[in-house]
Amino acid sequence: MSSTTRTTQFSILDRSRTREGHPDAAALRDTVALARRAEQLGYHRFWVSEHHGVPGVAGSAPTVLAAAVAAATATIRVGTGGVMLPNHRPLVVAEQFGVLESLFPGRIDMGLGRSVGFTGGIRRALGTGKDAAEDFGAQLTELLGYFTGTQTTHPQVHARPAEGLRVPAFVLATGAGARVAAETGLALVIGDLRDRRRMLDAIAAYRDAFRPSVLWPRPYVVISGTVAVAATTAQARRLLLPEARALAYSRTHGVFPPLRPADDGPAAAAALTERERGFYEDALRGQLHGTEEQVADALGTLIDAAAADEVLVTTSTHDRAALLESYERLARVAGLTGRTAGRLPAA
Repeated sequence: MSSTTRTTQFSILDRSRTREGHPDAAALRDTVALARRAEQLGYHRFWVSEHHGVPGVAGSAPTVLAAAVAAATATIRVGTGGVMLPNHRPLVVAEQFGVLESLFPGRIDMGLGRSVGFTGGIRRALGTGKDAAEDFGAQLTELLGYFTGTQTTHPQVHARPAEGLRVPAFVLATGAGARVAAETGLALVIGDLRDRRRMLDAIAAYRDAFRPSVLWPRPYVVISGTVAVAATTAQARRLLLPEARALAYSRTHGVFPPLRPADDGPAAAAALTERERGFYEDALRGQLHGTEEQVADALGTLIDAAAADEVLVTTSTHDRAALLESYERLARVAGLTGRTAGRLPAA
């Protein structure tokens, strides 16, 4: 792996994916257990996600789950990847992160996104519409203002205990997210490994347009994606199959299902319709997988091309033991063993 990679932080985003035949509670407990192991391995951050009404994802309340993760760990940074601002009022988000930072000072990250609900019914239940993401920039400005005491949307309102606290903020680059991150001087989280040219162009545009802020005096780039590591290339690829099949199913049935065991045999392939097979193969494109040596080379090339400050890994699979082994192997690839995880350096 390149010298760039050895100085790059490595972190984990876990979506609390459910497995067929297992309750949602098991997925949430697995997330907390994975966070403990990630801390032991030396990962820098552990983030959780927000999904509503999705059978295959138990993580619907990221700030609540982040609190459980922070309480179960001691040094690793904990955050969200991310809280979707269109689904919430900025004041409430500020209060939630203010509470988290007050309880776990110096360890909390605020990852923010602009996505709306997966279906029309979920959007209606959340009180949002398809166009709610267009207000992301204004919502973000209001949210950050509650921490600095400078928000003007509701000038008589102060967020307690958020006001005066410093919680690093990150923007997930969906759509216009990269532009908003640059304009507000926040860290960028971007993951489009299937179209690396577009990803690299977006990163370059972000750096060119970046305006320094109190939280981030310089651009900070986190590249996000799936990384699977195993003893053989075939075993590593097998880890990717359950998520790819779930994604193909969601694109053709409108429901994102729990993960099923990996099956790459002829019968499984024959069971896919032509349309499903297209989505399935597309889901496997751009994912990094292989042996430790293969992944080291691939990551080194990617990190050097993006000049990335950090890699956020989002791997999901049905076999939890194999997933844990993959993260252990990745920790060796990244040289994390013995590295102290934890606090963000002062800006």
